[in-house]
Amino acid sequence: MESYPKIKQVEPIARKKLLVTFSNNIKKIYDCTSLLKEEVFKPLLDNALFKSVKADKYGYGVIWSDEIDLSESELWINGLPAEQNDGTDA
Repeated sequence: MESYPKIKQVEPIARKKLLVTFSNNIKKIYDCTSLLKEEVFKPLLDNALFKSVKADKYGYGVIWSDEIDLSESELWINGLPAEQNDGTDA
């Protein structure tokens, strides 16, 4: 099984995106908008809940609640390099 860098920090940014900093100090932007179509992720339409995202204490993913989380591999594979797409433009 392939190993992915652990998550050091996560920050919610504009338009339902996450700025994720990995243990190797690479930053990626992960766009959550496509997830919002899935029933399990629909609660993230609530901005307060979306902004409550936290990194798992062991770095294995990000967590919103007991039911809603994303793995470090999903964020690593499908995130875009932050330098190319910082997601902060309006």
